[in-house]
Order: sequence, then C-alpha cells, then structure tokens
Amino acid sequence: MLKKPKSITSPKKFIVGQNLLEALPNYTKIYGDHAYVICDEFILERAKEEAGRSFGNEGFKSEFVKFNYEITQEEVDKHREAVRQSGANIIVGIGGGKTLDTAKATAYYEQLPVVIFPTIASTDAPCTALAVIYHSDGSFDRYLFLPSNPDIVLADTKILAAAPTRFFVAGIGDALATYFEARACYRKNGDNLVNLKPTLSGLGIAKMCYDTILEYGLQAKIAVDQGITTLAVENTIEATIYLSGVGAEAGGLAAAHAIHNGMTAVPSLHRAQHGEKVVFGLLTQLVLESAPKEEIATVIQFIKEIGLPLTLNDLGMDEFREEEWRKVAEAACVEEDTMKNMPHPVTPDDVYQAIIAANALAEHYKNEVISQS
Repeated sequence: MLKKPKSITSPKKFIVGQNLLEALPNYTKIYGDHAYVICDEFILERAKEEAGRSFGNEGFKSEFVKFNYEITQEEVDKHREAVRQSGANIIVGIGGGKTLDTAKATAYYEQLPVVIFPTIASTDAPCTALAVIYHSDGSFDRYLFLPSNPDIVLADTKILAAAPTRFFVAGIGDALATYFEARACYRKNGDNLVNLKPTLSGLGIAKMCYDTILEYGLQAKIAVDQGITTLAVENTIEATIYLSGVGAEAGGLAAAHAIHNGMTAVPSLHRAQHGEKVVFGLLTQLVLESAPKEEIATVIQFIKEIGLPLTLNDLGMDEFREEEWRKVAEAACVEEDTMKNMPHPVTPDDVYQAIIAANALAEHYKNEVISQS
C-alpha cells in the first residue's frame, strides 16, 4: 500500500483591502466575462449596485441571485441549472460561509472558476477546498471535498468590520480551534482536509493563527464594536479567514469540528453560530486530551474576554437530555468525520463523558477569575 504524501494547499490569491466590491471585475476578468453571483439577501442590492455597475462599465455580463439560507444538495443543484441556463463562465460567492460553500460547490460541479467574497468573518470557509452540505432541517449531511481551493478570496475589511460583532467573534472562535485540531492530527499522522497527510507548514500556520488571535483578537473585537477597522482588525481577519483556513486544510481537523457536527442535530442550538459551537467542541477536545491546566485556563480566559459562549446554556441549550447528547456523541464518532484524527482511540461514550465534563468545567470557570501565574 502506497504511503500518502503530505500537502499544503491554499487559494491562488488572498487579497485584503477596502472598497473591493466595486472593483470585483478587476479580479474576475482573468477567468471569465460573464459572472453568476450568489449573494446573501442583505447585500444583494448593494452588490447589484456597486459590482453590477462595474461589470457593465467593463462590458461584462453579470447575474445576481439570492442564496436561500441553507446549503443543501437541492440548493446547489438549483444554482447549477441556473448557471447552465445563463451561460455564465465564472461563479462568485458574496456572503457568509454557507453562501460561499454553495458557490464553491456549484463551481466544482460545473467545472468553472470561483471567486469568494466573504461579508462576515465568521468562519474560515472562504479559503478551503471544502464545502459542508446540510440537510434541509439544518443538520449536518456531509463534507464535499473539492479538488482545488478558490481561485481568489477577497477580504474587504470595511465590510467585514461593519458586520455584527457576534459574527466576527464567532470567526475568532472557529479559528481558536485550528491549532489544537491540527496538533492532534499531526500527532496521529491522520488525514487533513484534502485527504493527504498533515505538513509541518500546516501546523506552523495553525500555530501562527492561534498566536495572532490571542495577541490581536480582543483589540479587534473592541474596534469592530465601534464599526471601525484597525491594524488589529486586519491582522485578526487574516488569521480567522486565511491562516485558519489554510492551517485547518493542511493541518487537519479532529474532535472540535466532529463534535460541532454532532451538535447540529440539537434543535435548541440551531441559533448558535458555527464558531460558537466549535468553541465548545474545542473545550471537549481538551478534556479528551487531558490537556494541561494552564493551556485550558488560557483558552477559557480568552473565550471569556472575547465574549464567546462558554457553557451549553450560553449556547442556547434549553435542557440537557441524555438521549440527545448520546446521539451527538455517536454522530461525532462516525467514520466519515474527523474524530479519527485524535491521537488515541475515542468512543462515543468517551465523547459523552467529555461533553459533560467540559460543560461542568466551563460552569466552574464562568464566574471565576482565572490565575495564569
């Protein structure tokens, strides 16, 4: 049996700046002259006005369509049909993680280039060669592994900083887990997100992501509270979108995201953001690893100061039902998910016990002043 090679992959271009929406044709024109643009509802009219006008000025065609809230196979198939009917030769996604994943999946199936324009820094989805497909009820369906990363990712800091702070902070939460999952996968020599082996570069980028958000995350959150962009905001956006995306893809995922995926089946948590649930998955992973007290204290202190949900009640859980959380633990351990990248074997009962322990730990620390001396 041939040994799998190691890998590090990333978008062809990652661009951080301001006023990028009106300049969109400058970046798409090298790939095509007819753009099919999938937009979140809140930015649809603005995108038509700013980007659509620019496409017209350049003599290019463009069509702007609304994303329908959930990335299901049916939603992707609907856009595929519309793309074929339109004759478009490049796909653009403008919006949140699910909108961007829909654009990536549509482009993959139609074998077209894709440009990604995140409007919220809530996940690292913009940079990855991956789309997460859900069922119509919001529960996790499957990962769609893509053969390549997006052609271009455009991060407009003015737009990202203007989004609600909760989304920005959720992106920090998603990025917080990147290093710990990559570390676990590297120790296991598991499979990364392109089904190859993790690299030292991937682990290093994941560590840089962790160090960057610890250094700049709080400053950035306070600036975003004011609707402004600063160097700390730019650095944090680079960490949450690029370093986290590339670090996770090259380094691999482990328990935190597997537990998140299991948690999508809990109805009372459907209002929680992806990154918020990943944070609880991270706490559970640290319990599973029996991580050092100082490391757990650092993570929990950062969660508290940045304003992320800490306990299951904070996430919106209405009542702890053993049967429900046993199902979460079972789902987290299915062969297709990333629990297998943990350095030691993990059973559903291990996960269930760790969930209870992580929540109790979070409750203990919630109102405590954490000493890290």
